Amino acid sequence: MTRKPEGALRRGWTTGACATAATKAAYTALLTGRFPDPVTITLPKGERPAFALAREALTESAASAAIVKDAGDDPDVTHLATVQATLRRGAPGSGVVFKAGPGVGTVTKPGLPLPVGEPAINPVPRQMMRQVVAELAAAHGEAGDVEIEIAVDDGEALARQTWNPRLGILGGLSILGTTGVVVPFSCSAWIHSIHRGIDVARATGITHAAACTGSTSEAAVQRLYGLPESALLDMGDFAGGLLKYLRRHPLPRLTVAGGFGKLCKLAAGQMDLHSGRSQVDFDLLADTLAGLGAAPALVAEARTANTAKQVLDLASAAGLPLADAVAARARDAALGLLANESGEGETAVEVMVFDRAGNLAGKAPGWPA
Repeated sequence: MTRKPEGALRRGWTTGACATAATKAAYTALLTGRFPDPVTITLPKGERPAFALAREALTESAASAAIVKDAGDDPDVTHLATVQATLRRGAPGSGVVFKAGPGVGTVTKPGLPLPVGEPAINPVPRQMMRQVVAELAAAHGEAGDVEIEIAVDDGEALARQTWNPRLGILGGLSILGTTGVVVPFSCSAWIHSIHRGIDVARATGITHAAACTGSTSEAAVQRLYGLPESALLDMGDFAGGLLKYLRRHPLPRLTVAGGFGKLCKLAAGQMDLHSGRSQVDFDLLADTLAGLGAAPALVAEARTANTAKQVLDLASAAGLPLADAVAARARDAALGLLANESGEGETAVEVMVFDRAGNLAGKAPGWPA
């Protein structure tokens, strides 16, 4: 296990942020003949980091720029990996087209947020790169029709240290990140901050709090209920750390919200939802589908599925409320951990399952509407 560094932990940048910065540098050179170095980008939450270029190359038909990823103090397998973007002008009207260069994987199985055959460049990094292309194209009177090829030095070897091969992402790494920032993993520090969030909520008279696995579900719950910032508990993957503290320091109402895959783990009684420390129980999902009346073929397909999303898509196509059933199991697991010695808890719990776009996919109510 990687030891936590002493003192304050230093944040880093995601592969998606590095790819975006490399894209901006390369496209600027393609348009102007000059590489900005360092190159500054704007992240989804407004931060503006600057990145130094590790290498650059310009020909008549293409421009390439590369950046060495700094993951801060996070024990990330891609720390110090070199992320390169190569840009070429595309056919008129083609828009932005993404390609997987050496070291970047390709999606080969269903159930991921990208179609089979697509480069493993996740949606938020794609949007960040499209944004910098659009801004530069507008500034230089261009249409913004470009091909973006992302590569990672030694990415195929690095990917073998990740879950990518099991997920059917072959040939290299995924280009990831929803905020552009790598927050170093420190379980004790994160759980400490969760506890402090509960303390603040109690001290400020909050009666309804939300514990979410990520920013998408948090934003969706906040929109739904209009909760103040002090009611948003930064649970992340640490469901157990949050629920155990709430057992001793209860709040009247708690909404637990997250993506289907994370909440499948909670439904199975797993209290650490991180992908490196727990996995989706596909047998449980298959058995749940069977209990909902699914056809034997669907149950068998779920048992050997590649991702939780694939199972949810199959259930939705069959008109079966799998997300509701998983939410109910997750709620029961949470209530079990909240129960005191007498078998009772003081916090009412509802569970909401959201898809990647922030739409409600399933719910287990915790109190009267």
